[in-house]
Amino acid sequence: MVKCKMFPGLRDCGLRGTAEVVGMDMEGLKVEKLYKHFPIGRGLRIHAVNGISFSLRQSETLALVGESGSGKTTTGRCIVHLIKPTNGAIFLEGENISLLSERKFKRLRAKIQIVFQEPYDALNPRKKISAILEDPLVNEGRLGKNARGIRVKEVLKMIDLGDEYLDKYPIQLTQGEQQRIGVARAIMTNPSVIVLDEPTSLLDIRYRAEIVALLRALQRELGITYLFISHDLVAVSQISHRIAVMYLGRIVEEGLTRTVIERPHHPYSRALLGAVLFPEPGQKKPEFVLKGEIPSPVNLPNDRCSLAPRCPEADDRCFGALPELREIGNNHYVACFKAAL
Repeated sequence: MVKCKMFPGLRDCGLRGTAEVVGMDMEGLKVEKLYKHFPIGRGLRIHAVNGISFSLRQSETLALVGESGSGKTTTGRCIVHLIKPTNGAIFLEGENISLLSERKFKRLRAKIQIVFQEPYDALNPRKKISAILEDPLVNEGRLGKNARGIRVKEVLKMIDLGDEYLDKYPIQLTQGEQQRIGVARAIMTNPSVIVLDEPTSLLDIRYRAEIVALLRALQRELGITYLFISHDLVAVSQISHRIAVMYLGRIVEEGLTRTVIERPHHPYSRALLGAVLFPEPGQKKPEFVLKGEIPSPVNLPNDRCSLAPRCPEADDRCFGALPELREIGNNHYVACFKAAL
């Protein structure tokens, strides 16, 4: 077991992935300069996502982390075509899907799926589990009824639930079982990419560990690419290969999981990690505190660092220009003028 300095009680701190994805040169998902702004009238806009870029190789997990309002979920919903981006490009296995109509995107729906935060709300309470799991196959339209039934039982076994669950309704399941069904529904069509939108945040600690273990096992077996959206840094450290830290719609730091967790360079990353409840009692947390709360994302300025008003280390340069992501070593990128090379 590889121990992590910051989370010594955790298994391997997500480091397994740096070995497992070596040689996987196929690009699973790529996002280029993605913007999503929501008009709210009188010339005002909510700047939810502001020009972010990242890519994932096949079988890799990238975690998007940050406070509520940082733009994580909006990014995920743009990627799976639930909302249209304002600008930018999204590539799925090399194909630009960002401008496809819903009709044209339908042929690709099987390749990219999503698991939602609230497991019960994401399941139709009037349908039995068998029908919920069969729905994606019905929509895809490739398999007959008998073949769909075989596939449903096959996937149910993959998530460690028995055939007796087929005749149950979502309300009859525990919260952990409901989320397992959410994961099962997502893998029914053999997708290459799954967006996981806070899949563990509403679960108690036992169910969180079970879902993380399940997701890791499925990735090893099926080669799925994950975009793991979360503010749960303990879960992130267990499942992700890389981390991208978001603040007010921008990525402010990106790198290998161990690098970002043990040696965060951006002030926001340092403050975020300082707020983590550590698994081992008595462990000292790094001390770095920002001033005030995250500001409104309405009509954000583009001529300064958005963290400057809250950052105790900000100087005139931070208030006079917008720092861009730059590499400070070993595929570690930071958007801060003061980040050491």
